[in-house]
Order: sequence, then structure tokens, then C-alpha cells
Amino acid sequence: MRIRIPQHRPPRYTARMTQPAPSLAERGFQSSPIAQLILAHRQIVQANDAAQRLFGYDAAAMVGQSARLLYSSQADFSLIGARAEKWLASHPGYEDQRFMQIADGTICWMRARGVTLTPQDPFALTIWAFERAEDRGERSVDLTAREQEIARHVVNGRTCKEIALELGISHRTVEVHRARLMKKLGARNTAELVSKIIVVS
Repeated sequence: MRIRIPQHRPPRYTARMTQPAPSLAERGFQSSPIAQLILAHRQIVQANDAAQRLFGYDAAAMVGQSARLLYSSQADFSLIGARAEKWLASHPGYEDQRFMQIADGTICWMRARGVTLTPQDPFALTIWAFERAEDRGERSVDLTAREQEIARHVVNGRTCKEIALELGISHRTVEVHRARLMKKLGARNTAELVSKIIVVS
């Protein structure tokens, strides 16, 4: 008696089933509670879940885009980039505080920390961690806590009256702090003040 052995048929969705499972390192990066981005020549290669929540974009809207997406102007993107690249050429890591822009257009004070994985070409491959500095109660070297708070509102286009209402302080107090900001940063008008606030670290 001849026994017929049925030929093996591959299951449906073979391509989907044979994709390698993410490694422990990949899962760790994606699930890290710290917002992290991997950049190649300042282009976003990977954005973990926390980074997507922090900046308000999903991965599809971030991956493949220039990191310029996260800055409010070309000027601060270029200036901060040049400063970080120069530092990473001779140091293993870089850290600063700067204003960055999230998906809804709000500009937020952020703490950024980055390391290069390619010291011979610092921006060829880098990994960055971000967090809102105000969430940690931090402040920059140049600005007091109140000045930093008011600066954040100024950058977002709010008037002194609007800032006063938001913070529950007098309009005159806001004007005094704003004047100190202008003097400290050497700004002659609002446009110049916004520009200087954005690139201060």
C-alpha cells in the first residue's frame, strides 16, 4: 500500500511570521521611560515611545525627518548643532538646556544629553535623551527660575498681560522680569529677545 505524504504548505502571512523578534536591547530602547532619539547626521533614525509622547509625534511622523522638526527656527537648529558637534569631537558626551518645539507648536524648555557612537565623525550616529527641564525644577546657568518661566511664555508669543494672568502675578512684575531678560541677553526688542532666548543654554 502506497502512503501519500502531504506536502508541507507554508502558513499564511509567512513574511509577517518570519520577521525576527526585537532584541532585548531594541525592546529596552523602545520602552525606556526616558525620551530617546537616535540620529544619523541629525536625521531621526529611531524615536522611542517616550520621545513620541514628549514631542507629540508618532514614529511615522518623526523617523526619516531632520531633527530640525523639533526646533522653532533654523537659527537655533544650526547654532546648537554646531556647538554640540564641536564639543563631541573631543568629548564623549554633550549636555545643555534649550528651547525645543513640540507638535502643537508649543516651545518648551528641555534638557538634552547626547553621546556620539562615531567619535571620528561626531554627528554620523548619535543618541540623545530629552526631558522637560521645568519638570525637574532645573534652571539654566544664565536665567533664574522666574526668568526661565517668563522666557518660556515670551517665546510662545504671550504678552506681559497674558503672562501675568497665567502666573497670577502683576503685570508690572512681568515687565520687570522681561526687562531683566532683555538686559541679561542683550536684546533690543521682542524679536531679538525671542531669538536670544531660543539659543541660550
